[in-house]
Amino acid sequence: TKSIKQIIHDNTFTYFNMINIFLLIIVLINGIVGNEILYSLKNSLFIGVIVCNTIIGIAQEIISKKTIDRLSVLSESKVNTVRNGKMVNLSINEIVLDDVVLLNIGNQVVTDTIIIDGEVEVNESFITGEEEPIIKKSGDMILSGSFITSGKCYGKVEHIGKDNYISSISSEVKYIKKVNSIILKTFNQILKVISVIIIPLGIALFYMQFIISNNNFTTATFATVAALIGMIPEGLILLTSSVMAVSVIRLSKYNVLVQQLYCIETLARVDIICLDKTGTITEGKMELYDVITYKNNSSDYVDNIINEISYSIEDESATFLAIKEKYIIDKNKYETKKTIPFSSKRKFLAIEFEKEGSFYIGAPEFVLKNDFKQIKEEVSEYQKDYRVLVLAKGKELSEEPSKLEVLAFILIRDKIRKEAASTIKYFKDEDVSVKIISGDNLTTVMSIASRSGLDNLKGIDTSNLTDKELEKYALEYDIFARVSPEDKRKLIKVLQKNKHVVAMTGDGVNDVLALKEADCSIAMASGSEAARNVSQLVLLDSNFDSLPKVLLEGRRTINNIGRSSSLLLMKTIYTIILIIISIVASTKYFFVPIQLTLITAFTIGIPSFVLALEPNKERVKGNFLFKIISRSLPAALTVVFNISVISLLEYYYSVPVATANCIIVFLTGATGFIYLFKLSKPFNKVRIAMYTILLSGFLYSGIVLHSFFDLPVLTFDIVLVTSLLIICSLFVFEKLDKVVTFVLVKTKNEI
Repeated sequence: TKSIKQIIHDNTFTYFNMINIFLLIIVLINGIVGNEILYSLKNSLFIGVIVCNTIIGIAQEIISKKTIDRLSVLSESKVNTVRNGKMVNLSINEIVLDDVVLLNIGNQVVTDTIIIDGEVEVNESFITGEEEPIIKKSGDMILSGSFITSGKCYGKVEHIGKDNYISSISSEVKYIKKVNSIILKTFNQILKVISVIIIPLGIALFYMQFIISNNNFTTATFATVAALIGMIPEGLILLTSSVMAVSVIRLSKYNVLVQQLYCIETLARVDIICLDKTGTITEGKMELYDVITYKNNSSDYVDNIINEISYSIEDESATFLAIKEKYIIDKNKYETKKTIPFSSKRKFLAIEFEKEGSFYIGAPEFVLKNDFKQIKEEVSEYQKDYRVLVLAKGKELSEEPSKLEVLAFILIRDKIRKEAASTIKYFKDEDVSVKIISGDNLTTVMSIASRSGLDNLKGIDTSNLTDKELEKYALEYDIFARVSPEDKRKLIKVLQKNKHVVAMTGDGVNDVLALKEADCSIAMASGSEAARNVSQLVLLDSNFDSLPKVLLEGRRTINNIGRSSSLLLMKTIYTIILIIISIVASTKYFFVPIQLTLITAFTIGIPSFVLALEPNKERVKGNFLFKIISRSLPAALTVVFNISVISLLEYYYSVPVATANCIIVFLTGATGFIYLFKLSKPFNKVRIAMYTILLSGFLYSGIVLHSFFDLPVLTFDIVLVTSLLIICSLFVFEKLDKVVTFVLVKTKNEI
């Protein structure tokens, strides 16, 4: 994560911040030189928005940084290491090459290690995505990121740091990926245009105002500053930062950590979500689904035997833990004579009781050996959906059992997250296609997909596909099995190439490349640190059910920012047009900074924030840039029309400058309220209260506090002319709005 110093620097020293600070300095210098300090101070209030914007941006990033840093510390693994003949507990950073480490059941392997003594079963699902345990013996390499599921071994550290396998994958994602945010791209386009034209327009306007004001530097400066701050949609940045910050806070209540601000918006635009099976749809644990008694064996007798075995044998493997979870229901009654612990070589465990005989639980083909063929057909049927264990009885305990009596089949399966089915259904109902990408075998993945509510889907094993075949099948199939980390990334790229917005969920090192490539990446906190660090969203409680809440928050964000930003762009559009008119027509500019502050505060600034924070569950539609500009145009052009009329009246009928300026301020405010009225429909209690308070506040400030805003006392003539022009504005706005709507319908864009 960024350092706090870098966060402060990046949020403070932006292009438009520097322009605003420059304008502030110019205003203050003019106040000091012209002995008008109070006047310059009140015309400097525009800088408040910039300060707020910067503080919010810094605060949000620092909060996210501290949360993810704390999460990383909590998840840091410790390693049992032999040093000077003694066993010590060391952090990952303290491990050196050729250290001898002890690996037990449940340990995560943090460095690539070669076994020098012992035998273990290893789960490499974080690396390969495949749940099936792998036997590792002396001389074999255990890759970092693996888990020990049974056995015990000593190993020599072969690689550390960046040389580890897990680091070689992580290093491939150490590049800066552009954020796929329509809002960000749109605002960057707008700001890019403004940044290009602001300096030449500012210079031209200042020169013209300087000549018109008879070389009065102060007057020209204040007019130019008013125009330039009107051009800069600083509220646009503040609005976006604030709405996103509020979204971050809201989502944190659902234990969702937002590491990249605009991913909230991106998830709302997603049309394909790719789910990793292990740890996302499943919990990464096993569960006992059922015990099927064989032939005429009593279910009570079978349950009793399994209960006794569960009590009497210590085994921490995922499979046996699933049995224990369901079967330790009574205190044991049988006296244990001898046990054979589970071995990855034998593939079974066994126990002999004093009077009841010997019992075996394990893989059918290993327990029954030659007799397995008698039940092979039945077992094969169960194996389509489950991992099958057999419970068998023998006369004597032996590592090479024979002539066993089959008592029951124990059906084990991956434990599906409770919320997985409802969450997947939600995405399907919202027209988001769901694809499952897994390193596991196709039969297992198809079974889990079916249990999660994904029926009638086409699946394919990708292990032998060429790049061309993978590209061809990416859109045709829904389930992809035996997928390598690199192929996961390729699948994401193919979907993006076909104009899809893709989200990816994952928790393992094998998901890191795909997570980095996806438009929106989501990791489980219970997963690997590499997956968490590269993802834009982290589900701190690993609750899949949080994603619909993120999607709804994204919709609220996009729709409300779109509506509110059209208010802000209205000011930018009419300011640019007015600057051009002022330069071309050689007229005095129409506002001073404090008057623009009055208009924008009540008709743009405050209402844009209120509207932006309201609930909004509408689906995201249309072209964002086209929508906000076209929404802004009718009101912006109405303002230009009104000011043009007043300027002509001032020129031809010698209307006093102060009077004309007063009418312009009230008329511009009225146009803002006309547009705000349209945006506030349908009215609710909040919007009625907002509209009433803002209109009252504007009238009170303009009438009672007129001198502070450089306005004259209202006269009957001013009120009459303003009222008539407001009526005219309603007509003009309505006509312009219809024209824009007609154009939108023609271009098939929704407003």
